[in-house]
Amino acid sequence: MGESSSRDQTTETSNSSFFTEDEVRNLKSEYETGGMEKAKLLIQRKINDLENTELNIAVTGESGTGKSTFINAMRGLDKDDDGAAETRTTEGTMEPTGYRHPTLPNVCLWDLPGVGTPKFPASKYQKEMKFDKYDFFIIISGCRFTENDVKLAKDIKRLEKNSYFVRSKIDNDLHAKRKEGRDFNEEKELEKIRNYCIRNLQEAGIQSPRVFLISSFDQNRYDFNLLNKALEGDLPGIKKSIYILSLPNLNLEIVERKKKELKKQVWMLASLSGVVGAVPVPGVSLGCDIAILIRVIIDFRKYMGLDDDSLQRLAKMAGKPVGDLKAVVNSPLVGKITPDIINRLAWGTAAIFISGLEIALDIIPVVGSIFGAGSSFLMTYKLLTGVLDDLTVNAKRVVKAAFGTD
Repeated sequence: MGESSSRDQTTETSNSSFFTEDEVRNLKSEYETGGMEKAKLLIQRKINDLENTELNIAVTGESGTGKSTFINAMRGLDKDDDGAAETRTTEGTMEPTGYRHPTLPNVCLWDLPGVGTPKFPASKYQKEMKFDKYDFFIIISGCRFTENDVKLAKDIKRLEKNSYFVRSKIDNDLHAKRKEGRDFNEEKELEKIRNYCIRNLQEAGIQSPRVFLISSFDQNRYDFNLLNKALEGDLPGIKKSIYILSLPNLNLEIVERKKKELKKQVWMLASLSGVVGAVPVPGVSLGCDIAILIRVIIDFRKYMGLDDDSLQRLAKMAGKPVGDLKAVVNSPLVGKITPDIINRLAWGTAAIFISGLEIALDIIPVVGSIFGAGSSFLMTYKLLTGVLDDLTVNAKRVVKAAFGTD
């Protein structure tokens, strides 16, 4: 993990977004020898990687530990929604079952059978479950982690993959403690449960277990946000971005993290749009492909949770009428995106653009060396940045309307 994190940090600090330092040098070289047409091929390849890279998350644990409910929560779904994982009360999962994310179908959460059953003994589990296909593993328990859970975590470590121990249904534990009638301190009870889990895992041979206490019915409490951050932090660049964009908009911090990830894509998308074709706007030379811009805006809107389906899911999760959430949205970008809307956005961008090129090119990877300050790229970059800012403001309004909190 340490080696991977160091490599990812080098990529990030080079300010090259999803590109490694070698790829950045190659991009510059291609531009210098063949112009933007050659550089465009490398940019398009990276965008294709963003669209097509798969993220496979394995969720395992004994029957009744809350795996299905957790899988639904991670995808922002209720148990009655289309595509929701079936919550079982008796027989557990008999084979790996994949559940695709409703917005990003290249993200798939896999419900694995519990380890150590007669059909899947611990000795054959790794081979039967095809561990190599999964990016990381979440081991769920509703009470205490078992000997089989520990063996599973050790097998995962030998494959140099990450595992996370999730203690589910923590709200039920706290409710039971409250009912006992004695002096109750939630923080102290949570610490007791966490220390108990960590101590048992350490005694079983797991040196530094990462344990998260969660309720799948209230993701803004307990350790759910900490779990999400841990998963993000351990993933490489592109998969990290995909994971962040897959999160339900549970709080303002998630919205801001999504904005940060999409901002990394803006310069690449502007590069492609700015060289494909020219669309005349009266008084402004906007060299861009409107079809590309329309698709980008629709995608950004979906990732920021402002499409109808996402708003419906969030309203259901928050227990609010979807009309309450839609009522706070004030943007031309949530309806049908037409060339006329693009042109109007371009007019607004042009006013800023012409008044002064205040963009600091060093925040845009590579651009400072391969684009002139007066290029159509810069116009398109400003337009898409404005789009992202608008969607972010409205996504935050929706979060506040849904949960009444930051």
